[in-house]
Amino acid sequence: MKEVSFLYKWLKQWVPTVFIAVVLSLLIRNYVAEAMKVPTDSMVPTIQVGDRVLVEKMLWLTTLKFGDLVVFNPPVEHGHTPYVKRLIGLPGDIVEVKDGSLYRNGAQVEEPYLAVTMNYSFGPVTVPENKYFFLGDNRNISYDSHLWPTTPFVDKDEIIGKVILDIPVGRLTR
Repeated sequence: MKEVSFLYKWLKQWVPTVFIAVVLSLLIRNYVAEAMKVPTDSMVPTIQVGDRVLVEKMLWLTTLKFGDLVVFNPPVEHGHTPYVKRLIGLPGDIVEVKDGSLYRNGAQVEEPYLAVTMNYSFGPVTVPENKYFFLGDNRNISYDSHLWPTTPFVDKDEIIGKVILDIPVGRLTR
């Protein structure tokens, strides 16, 4: 009889706590923030393969701006894996790549985060309303807006969140 009473007390104490923890965890992961692993080298040198990024998902509380690192669902076939890229074009911006440089609204953009000069030309294109244009930092190998076959733009509704922290898992030293 004592064992049943102990089990009942234990269940009564821990089941609600575990339930609340699981619900809070799911809510936070789906609506507030989530850690995601970066599987490719499209953002090298800024983000390395295997790094984890903390993605803030409360887009209604933030403003996306040029240069932000953003996670989104790409407009490509088999685009079920979210991408992380740098926001290059906001709605209304004119984006062009020529002579190894990025031009935004006619002005050449200085990009100190790039390790290699771009070896392609693209555009000019005007980013439509409620759309965004993204490029990886490893531009010559990144599968991004300049290569997507159907549209170079990501719809606002496909944006998952903004990267707020890069956790360099593969580069931690002791």
